[in-house]
Amino acid sequence: MKKIILSTLFLISVFSCKKESAKTEDGMAVQDSASVPEPAEASAALKMVTAEQTSEFLGKKNDTLYVTNFFATWCGPCVKEIPHFKNKIQELNGKPVKITFVSVDSKSDWNTKVPQFVDEQGIRNNTVLLDGQLLGGDFFAANFKSWDGGAIPFTFMRRGDQTDETLGMISEEQLTEKIDSLLK
Repeated sequence: MKKIILSTLFLISVFSCKKESAKTEDGMAVQDSASVPEPAEASAALKMVTAEQTSEFLGKKNDTLYVTNFFATWCGPCVKEIPHFKNKIQELNGKPVKITFVSVDSKSDWNTKVPQFVDEQGIRNNTVLLDGQLLGGDFFAANFKSWDGGAIPFTFMRRGDQTDETLGMISEEQLTEKIDSLLK
């Protein structure tokens, strides 16, 4: 019953708020923060990931800082914070940082709205697709301390055993502070 309620809450939040990458050793499609998309890459399909692949990626414990932002194209706060992440991608060129955007848009938008959106935002090489409808309470409980899937945007950061979670829109100053703290 709890799984059904959490799944329903997640879906409601996903619908109420007003990708091409090469697979890496992490199991998620992300590129180094220094990557700039080539014109030929911009037309390739976005990579779909499963909940299991996402959990494996979120659990990586090494010297790389993984910054994972869960968003949807229709979410106003999500759209507003994307430039902050793009600035960090440029700024952290060559550093051990991987910034990944995880689209939880409806599967019906995966071949239309999402590719157009990520191209307009310039984040295709850092974006993967995750079917949020398949995420249950177990997924959230296993991967996050505070996020139950009830709202987006949500940003999860991990470096080694250190983690940070931000529910809601993150300011550029907050993002910088959190990244700097985890890179120390």
